[in-house]
Amino acid sequence: MPLIESYSFGRIVIEGRKYSSDVLVYPESVQDAWQRLEGHNLQLEDLEDALRHSPDVLVIGTGTFGKMKVTSELKAALEQKGVKVIVARTGQAVRKYNEMQSEGEVVAALHLTC
Repeated sequence: MPLIESYSFGRIVIEGRKYSSDVLVYPESVQDAWQRLEGHNLQLEDLEDALRHSPDVLVIGTGTFGKMKVTSELKAALEQKGVKVIVARTGQAVRKYNEMQSEGEVVAALHLTC
């Protein structure tokens, strides 16, 4: 799994590469410029690519100030698919993702700004 080396508002470094847009972090790669249908309202459709990787765990970073919303309905829908969901502000989500390096297929969906 790619190691996230650092995160600050609007910027993340993964395996030595700098990103300045939201990212999906897969066990074998990083998808940058991750877009959502409604910006700060995360929907199941926004996570279709992530779910194709059949993650055991999905770590969702809601931004520095937690502005991206993850509804309880979305969380329940993901858990019905057998995915453990961890939702936290992005700084905490990055730490959790890195801690889980050896716990199966872990995917991170990270909002880098607000």
